Amino acid sequence: MAGQHRIVVLGQLADEAMAMLDARKDVAYELVTATDEATLADRVRGADAITIRTARLTPAIIDAAPNLRVISRHGVGYDNIPVDHCTARGIAVTIVGTVNAVAVAEHTMFLILAAAKRAIAFDQAIRRGDYAAARSGRLGVEIQGKTLLLIGLGRIGREVAKRAAAFDLSVMAFDPYAHAEDSGEVAFVGSLAEGLAAADIVSLHVPLTDATRNLIGAAELAQMKPGAILINASRGGLVDEDALAASVAAGHLFAAGLDTFLEEPLAASSPLIGLEDVLLSPHTAGLAAETLVAMGRVTVQNALDGLDGRIDPALAVNPEVLGA
Repeated sequence: MAGQHRIVVLGQLADEAMAMLDARKDVAYELVTATDEATLADRVRGADAITIRTARLTPAIIDAAPNLRVISRHGVGYDNIPVDHCTARGIAVTIVGTVNAVAVAEHTMFLILAAAKRAIAFDQAIRRGDYAAARSGRLGVEIQGKTLLLIGLGRIGREVAKRAAAFDLSVMAFDPYAHAEDSGEVAFVGSLAEGLAAADIVSLHVPLTDATRNLIGAAELAQMKPGAILINASRGGLVDEDALAASVAAGHLFAAGLDTFLEEPLAASSPLIGLEDVLLSPHTAGLAAETLVAMGRVTVQNALDGLDGRIDPALAVNPEVLGA
C-alpha cells in the first residue's frame, strides 16, 4: 500500500483497529512481530508513527527513525519506552487512558476473592481426590468488613474502590498525587507504612518507575498484618517476588494474587510457582475480549492523531512536546 505517512505496528492489534488503518488512504503500515533490537531498528526506519504492545524500545531503535512523531502504547504502562529520550527528541508518547480500567478493576476483585477463598488450593485438592481433607483443613476467609488499601488512586484504583464498596470493604488509599476531594468514600493515609499496618488487603495501582521499583519489599511485607493479602495487577517490579514468596511460605501473609512479574513470562524456577496460596495470571488483567478491541482502536487513533497534529493531551505521557 502506498501512502504519505508510514506507521509501524509492533504487535498485532484487534481487527477493528487494523481496519482503521486500512481506511486511511494516506497511510501505509507494516506489522512487525519481531522484538530484538537490531530487527526493530531496521524496520522502524522511515516511520512517522509506531504502535507498540509488549516489545521494548531502546534509544537506538528510536534514533533509527528520524521522522518519528508519535509512539502509541497499547496499554497504560509505558516502562518499555524510554520516555525521557522521546521527550528530548520531541516525540509524543501516548497511552489508551480509561478503556481498560474496568477490566483491570474486575480482575483485581477476582484476585482478591480467589486469594481470600483459597481458590487454587481447593481446586487442586478436588482434582487430586482430597475432597474431605480440603473441607476440614485450612479454610478461606471473608472479606466483608475488612480494610483494603489501594496504593495508587488513579483511573483503575477508583474503579476498584467502587467495586470493593459493594463487598462491604472499608477502602483507604495511599497516593501523594491524588486529591482528597476526588476520592469519594475513600480515606487517605499519610504514609505507606501507616496504610500497610492497617490493611487486611493491599492492592497496587501505580506505574513502575525508579521511585516505585521494589515498592513492596521484605520490610514492607513485615509491616503488613499477619494474615493479610497482597494483590498486584499493576506492573512487575513493584514487588520483591522472593520476599513475597518467603512471606507467604512462612505464613505471615495469608495469600497473594499477581498478574504481573519482574520477568515475563514467569520463570519455572520462581519460588512463587510452588505456592498454592499465590494466585498467578499471565498479565491479562486488562485484556478482556471487549477491552482488546477498545484498546486497539484508541492505540490506532492516537497514532493517527499524532500524524494529524491533534493528540489528546490527556492521553500523552509527555504532553510538553505537543506544542512543538
